[in-house]
Amino acid sequence: MMENELTFVAPEGVYSVTEDHKPIPVIHNAPVPTYPTRLSTITVRFPATKQPAMPGLGQLLGGGKDFWKEKGLAPTSAKEDGVSVSSGETPEEATSPDVGSPQDVTPSTSIGVPDQNHGLFSPPAGGKRRALSRPKHNMRTTSSTFITRVQCIEGLAKTLQAKQGEVTYLFYNSAKNIYWVEAGVKAKETLARVAFAAHPTCHDVNHSTASHEHMDLIIGFQTGDLIWLDPITLRYGRLNKQGRISNSPCTAVRWVPSSPNLFLVSHADGTIIVYDKDRDDGVFTAQAPTASQPSPSRPLSNDLIPPSTEGSPSAGEWNPLDSIFVTMPPWHPVNGAGASGGGGRGDKDKAAKNPVSHWKVSKRSVVDFVFSPDVKYVAAISEDGCLRVIDALAEQLVDCYAAYFGSLTCVAWSPDGRFIITGGQDDMVNIFSPWEQRVIARCQGHSSFLSGLAFDDLRCDGRAYRFGSVGEDNKLILWDFSSGILHRPKLHSHHHRLSMASTLSLAARRRGDTLTADRSTLHLQPLGAEGPLPRYHPAPSRNEVAIVQPVLVKQLENDILTAITFLPRWLLTGTRVGHVKLWIRPLPATSRKNGHASRTATDAQDIDWVS
Repeated sequence: MMENELTFVAPEGVYSVTEDHKPIPVIHNAPVPTYPTRLSTITVRFPATKQPAMPGLGQLLGGGKDFWKEKGLAPTSAKEDGVSVSSGETPEEATSPDVGSPQDVTPSTSIGVPDQNHGLFSPPAGGKRRALSRPKHNMRTTSSTFITRVQCIEGLAKTLQAKQGEVTYLFYNSAKNIYWVEAGVKAKETLARVAFAAHPTCHDVNHSTASHEHMDLIIGFQTGDLIWLDPITLRYGRLNKQGRISNSPCTAVRWVPSSPNLFLVSHADGTIIVYDKDRDDGVFTAQAPTASQPSPSRPLSNDLIPPSTEGSPSAGEWNPLDSIFVTMPPWHPVNGAGASGGGGRGDKDKAAKNPVSHWKVSKRSVVDFVFSPDVKYVAAISEDGCLRVIDALAEQLVDCYAAYFGSLTCVAWSPDGRFIITGGQDDMVNIFSPWEQRVIARCQGHSSFLSGLAFDDLRCDGRAYRFGSVGEDNKLILWDFSSGILHRPKLHSHHHRLSMASTLSLAARRRGDTLTADRSTLHLQPLGAEGPLPRYHPAPSRNEVAIVQPVLVKQLENDILTAITFLPRWLLTGTRVGHVKLWIRPLPATSRKNGHASRTATDAQDIDWVS
C-alpha cells in the first residue's frame, strides 16, 4: 500500500486518518502559541434507554426565551465569584443566579464516592461515603471577567440525551480556548468552546467520576489559576484564584487516580501542589527550602540519607538532587488539623483548606509528571534535566536520574509499572527501570527535541512493550522493546537484578533491604556493609546502555507535533496550534492481558488526608 500524509503502515497493519479537528481560524501573522496543545480523553457509557433530562439542562445548554415564558420566570445575571470559589462555599456565598429558577438548581446526585482502596491518599477502610459535590457557578451567566465566551452547538442537550453505549470525548487547548469534541462521529462540530482571559496550559478529566450526567475537568492556566469545569452542565469553580496559593504558571495537572476530589498541579517555579476540589483557598505561604528535611509521615533514619554528591550544595542549603522540600500547611494531618475536604460540620472540617500539601521539587520548572499504576509514586521531570521518582504517600524523594543532555520535556509510565520513559532535548527516548535504579536502554530516531510520549496499552503485555513519540522534527515514531532482549551492560553486571514480584517499596529497594521467601520478614541491610545507594544517578555514557531502533518513522508536514495519545480505536496526534488528528488503528491480533494491570490488596495503602 502506498503511504501518504494520511496513512502509514506499521508491522501490525495500516493506520489512517479518519477525522481531524481544528480550532477557530487564527489571525494571519499571529504569534506562535506559547503554550502547546495538550490532549485529554474520556470514554463515557450512556444508558441503553433514554433517561429523563436533568432539571434545567435544556435551558442551560441552549434553551431559548420560550422556556422562561412557559415557567413564568426571567433569568437573572450572576454575581462575580467570590475570593474563595471552590464548591465548599455556603449557599449564601454561592454566586449562581436566582436559586428559585430551574436553571440554577444544582442537581443533587445520589452517586456515592467510589471505594478508594487502591487510591492515593485514600480514606481509612470503612470510612464514611459522601455524595459527589458539583461546581456551583453558572458559566453561561457569570459576570466573571476570567471567562470571556461560552459557545455550544445548537441542540446540545438533545444530542447528549440521544447518546447510547460508549462515547469517547476529547478535550484540547489552543490559544485561550478549551475545546470539547466527540471522537468517531461524522459531524466534526465542536460540542462546546470556552474562551478565557488567560492561556490554558494543561488539563485533565477525572475518569473515576465521569458519567453521562456530569464530568470533572481541571484546567490550569499561565496565571496559576485553576478552573474546575463540568462541561455537560457548564458549571464551574475556581481554585487558586489570582494566584492566591501560587502565581507561577501551571505546567501539568493530574487527578489522583480513583480519587473523586484530589489532584496535583506542577508549576514553573519547581513546585508540585496537592489540591482538593472541595476545599476553599486558604491563606498559605510556602517555606523557603533549607537543608535535608524529615519526611512528614515518618522521620528519615540515617540509613535513608544518601551520601553527598560531588558539587552538591554546602551544609544548610537544600539540595534538590537529594530530597524534595515539603511545606505542611496548618491543616495538614501531621499538624493535627482535620483532613476532611469539605462537606462536614465539625471545626476540623471547616479548618481544612487548600493546598493539601506543597512540594518544592526543583529549582527549575517542573515540566510534567505522571503517576505509577499502583498510585504510590510520582515520576516528575524538570528543566534541570532530572527525572525524580517521588514516594507520594511518604512525600519523599526516592531516586533522581540525570538526562544525557539538556532538559526533559515528556514522560510516561508503563501500564505494569516496570518502566518509565522520558524524552528531552537530547533527541532520545530514555527507558528507565525504577526498580533497578538505572537506564536500561536509549531510543535513537529523532533529530530534534521530543515533545510527547505515550505507551500503547493494547500492545504492552508484560513481555513486549509498544510506545510512541513525537517531536519538533515532525516525526511520529513507534517503538517496540522487550525486557528479555535488553542485555545488561558489562559495567553494571555486579548489580543484583531485582524481582518485580516483590512488594518492597522503591525506598526499601534503594537501601538494599530484602524480604524472606515468604515475604513475612523485612531484612535491613547492615549499615557497615556496602552502604545505601545514592538517590542521585548521573547519566551513563552511550556505550554503557543498549540502543533501541524505531519500528516505524512517519514524517508529517505542517505544524510541529506536540501531543500523542493511544486509545483502543485510535492513535491521536496534536500540533502546537491545536490541529488534532485521529488515526484509526488496525485490529490487534490479541487483546492485552488484564493480569499485568491488576494489583493485589497488599498494594493498597491508606492515609488519613481525605475524609
